Amino acid sequence: MEVIAIQKSVLEGMKNELKALLELTENATKKYTPIFKKEKWLDNQEVCLMMNITKRTLQTYKSKGLLPYSKLNRKNYYKRSDVQALLEAGQPDNTTENGFIHE
Repeated sequence: MEVIAIQKSVLEGMKNELKALLELTENATKKYTPIFKKEKWLDNQEVCLMMNITKRTLQTYKSKGLLPYSKLNRKNYYKRSDVQALLEAGQPDNTTENGFIHE
């Protein structure tokens, strides 16, 4: 086992910097927490599975404005209620309310 000795002041400085970083991280994520707690959000794969469609079809829905989405860190997210509304508006009848396919 290797032992490294550092001055107490250096250790305290590192602890303070870590606390500041933790506080910055918590503050940055606070504004997104209420958004994701109000409603279930789905990513591309979950939407494709729920609707039984391909990624290309999903892209078409987005391009035509049929399915609203939000982008966070270069990843698309969809409200479950929006996906459900699109399913109910005339999507294939082979999907159930929870997104599973009837055999």
